[in-house]
Amino acid sequence: MSLVETDWLENNINKVKIIDCSWHMPQTNRIGFEEYKNHHIPNAIFFDLDNNSNKDTDLPHMLVKINDWEKIVSKMGIKKNDEIIIYDNSDVISSCRCWFNFIYFGHEPSLVHILNGGFKKWVSENKKITNEIPNIELSNYKSLEKKELVKDKEMIDQNINDQKFKVVDARSKERFEGKVPEPRKGLRSGNIKNSFCIPFNRCLNEDKTFKSKEELKMIFESCLKNINEKNIVFSCGSGVTACVLALAYSLINDKYLPCIYDGSWAEYGLIR
Repeated sequence: MSLVETDWLENNINKVKIIDCSWHMPQTNRIGFEEYKNHHIPNAIFFDLDNNSNKDTDLPHMLVKINDWEKIVSKMGIKKNDEIIIYDNSDVISSCRCWFNFIYFGHEPSLVHILNGGFKKWVSENKKITNEIPNIELSNYKSLEKKELVKDKEMIDQNINDQKFKVVDARSKERFEGKVPEPRKGLRSGNIKNSFCIPFNRCLNEDKTFKSKEELKMIFESCLKNINEKNIVFSCGSGVTACVLALAYSLINDKYLPCIYDGSWAEYGLIR
């Protein structure tokens, strides 16, 4: 159960940990934390996608070191056996990146969920919101990295020849085909050789809920042929929407654990 519905969360709101992971593309001039301070789902804790990334690199949203992750999650008061519901108020479904991070650092996948439709759906249904920041009792969170869930540039380059896994890019077709410039400066246009493109928003309905399993199967079958494959690696611009595809794929392949190219095009497309 990677997705939970708004009614389910409303009925279980005091039994789970709730995380607001709203992140917006820089050009939108929106700041997730400021929006969180104004209104959020009751009991929600804010997860800052930019601040909770590796500061030792210029690449955006890279995974932190394990000891840093333990400090981040401990400050959020989350324990190893907590059931976690993550949502966002973003057009790029940024909650999925937080979902991936928890799974990568060893939280039981069956305990980490995305709120289907996010904050927009919650508000549209007139469910309770607040500006009250919850008090947090610190925990002592311990992690275990699943390093097999991340690929680096060397692995991606090696795979061009070996073809041991398939790379699926979540960016738009125009960006993938190099027809439009990248939104980040210093990047060339184009794609990773032999990769496929499924724009992440193809997996979403207009209200930002995920499409049905039947629809998702058709979308992934259009490039993967066999939707039971486990050797699938997702990429995007900066490691956010790759996780949207990873979650969508996990909805139709329950044996799949999310695997991403962490550097994504922000690394691979660098003009050197």
